[in-house]
Amino acid sequence: MLRPNPIGPGLQGFAARTPTLPPATHTNSYALGTRDLLLVEPATPYAEEQRAWLGWARSLVSQGRKLRAVFVTHHHVDHVGGAAALSGELGVPLWGHALTAERLPELRFERRLEDGDVITLEGQEPERWEVLHTPGHAPGHLCLLERQSGTLVVGDMVASEGTILIEPNDGDMAVYLTQLERLAALGAERALPAHGAPIEAPTALFRHYIAHRLEREGKVLEALRTAGSGGATPAELVPIAYSDTPKQAWPLAVMSLAAHLGKLVHDGAARLDEERYFST
Repeated sequence: MLRPNPIGPGLQGFAARTPTLPPATHTNSYALGTRDLLLVEPATPYAEEQRAWLGWARSLVSQGRKLRAVFVTHHHVDHVGGAAALSGELGVPLWGHALTAERLPELRFERRLEDGDVITLEGQEPERWEVLHTPGHAPGHLCLLERQSGTLVVGDMVASEGTILIEPNDGDMAVYLTQLERLAALGAERALPAHGAPIEAPTALFRHYIAHRLEREGKVLEALRTAGSGGATPAELVPIAYSDTPKQAWPLAVMSLAAHLGKLVHDGAARLDEERYFST
């Protein structure tokens, strides 16, 4: 994504370098609103990138736009690395979900948003951004939907660069898939991801993510059945369930596989006994 990157009326993106998972190297921030202004994702922890980010934000304010707040989709470091510095320099509050604030006790969230809240941005045509609580990737993950334009800010629910990791200690595969179904049902015209270019007609991508995850779940279950009565650990299942994935990606695959196993246990298709999983 170019920086800054005009996307539509009252809508602009800015990509900043962050410590994110490859192949992505940057996290997208977004400016929402034609007069009132909401900045999404204070992502970068790097001083040089922060200076560029602040220059971008101040250029928007110099155009006569009123900065309301900085909005955080969730607590991961490649989304909040600059939260304290950037909101502090601009003198505006941080907004996010209570579960995000709980995981970031060093930050002060002045507004804790919940599912169904509406952020109204005044302008020639006021924008109503609906808050959607979409856990699964992270407990406090939020998306934003502006129905009139069909624009959906999706954070880390999907990406147009790289993929989305569901880490078992922080995420929940079953919940994640349920929330992807919810997003698919919205019929959004454009999705704005944290990583990669804007996604036109994103419903197809949401459906693709769901199908891909369920296909992988099938491979995990088959690998678990192959393990037989001795069961298996996630690391033992990776070479079978992720045989189509380069070996250098297997350390991340272990975490994703563990998330799949957690869903299979939830669904009753597997059980966990100490550190080993068994098919049921």
